[in-house]
Amino acid sequence: MTICVVCDVLGRENNGTTIAAMNLIRSLRSKGHTVRVVCPDQERMGEPNFYVVPTLKLGPINSYIKKNGVVIAKPDRKVLEAALDGVDHVHLMVPFMVSRAVLKIARERGLSVTAGFHCQAENFTSHIFMKNNRLANLLTYKNFYRHVYRYVDGVHYPSEFIRGVFERCGGKTNAYVISNGVNKQFRPIEVKHPKELEGRRVILFTGRFSKEKSHRVLIDAAKKSRHADELQLVFAGDGPLKTKLEKRARGLKHPPIFRFFSREDLLRIINSADLYVHPAEIEIEAISCLEAISCGLVPVISNSERSATRFFALDERNLFPCNDSKALAERIDYWLEHPEEKEACSKAYLGYTKQFDFDHCMDRMEQMILETHEKKAR
Repeated sequence: MTICVVCDVLGRENNGTTIAAMNLIRSLRSKGHTVRVVCPDQERMGEPNFYVVPTLKLGPINSYIKKNGVVIAKPDRKVLEAALDGVDHVHLMVPFMVSRAVLKIARERGLSVTAGFHCQAENFTSHIFMKNNRLANLLTYKNFYRHVYRYVDGVHYPSEFIRGVFERCGGKTNAYVISNGVNKQFRPIEVKHPKELEGRRVILFTGRFSKEKSHRVLIDAAKKSRHADELQLVFAGDGPLKTKLEKRARGLKHPPIFRFFSREDLLRIINSADLYVHPAEIEIEAISCLEAISCGLVPVISNSERSATRFFALDERNLFPCNDSKALAERIDYWLEHPEEKEACSKAYLGYTKQFDFDHCMDRMEQMILETHEKKAR
């Protein structure tokens, strides 16, 4: 098949949506499909099967959006028409302007279309300082449904949690709940702390440096821990709040490491860490947490009602109340002070994560595309 994947957001693989898109594209190509990609990534210009659209110019607003690691793709009818010529199926990654324009053309041509659900309402409303406004979030979901999801032949949800949230707010869809999957690369390996970290208790969190990821809660918890002087926080990622987080961390004996890691380096850091903490308040799935527990790293996860990640907890000791840094400090201290129980929990997680096998998840994604295409063709 010739499949067009539409990515209103694409660039460096430092956020969940881009990683999910590139994983799907690489997987489909490995299975013999021709995959065309529509995106605003100017660095892709001239690459085979990449159709690059311009970015929207909004004056001063653009610099604010750029700080958040996002560009707004602008539809170009000529580019989109060319991208869809001879295509069998279209898959939309997020319900934004370019995807909406492609959906309109695809429907005119009678093409089968699926759409991923990779954007919580709060991922959008946080940019306009309305993350906690229930009405704004409800209206965002209704807008997504009205303009995109009610028209497509199938919707990919990375978790049952986000399916439930969206269908309650928007409307019913032809749903396929499929994890984005964990690459086989993430597995237990023998590795020691880097020399510069010897004697420290390493706590890892992987996530974009943005408000909804709540890095501040972990920083505050580290200061309240009985083991504060031993703790080395490692924040793997990138994002607009790096400077603010560095300032908040002042006073810790060992300044946190803020850095974007390659997959190989991240694998080594995961396997040398003592705990993984996921304080995010808003999360559709959190592959970063799955990558950590797939290596046997014990997690402590925010019990936020707006996060799917809480369902990865095997028991209450893997959870802490959302935004409660004191409770998080107590959980950190518990696991550091009970190494035998931590070892048992680690082994339990190695069995738990088999259900998120990357190849199995990608097979199911391909099956969703084939199934919806066949139904449309009847």
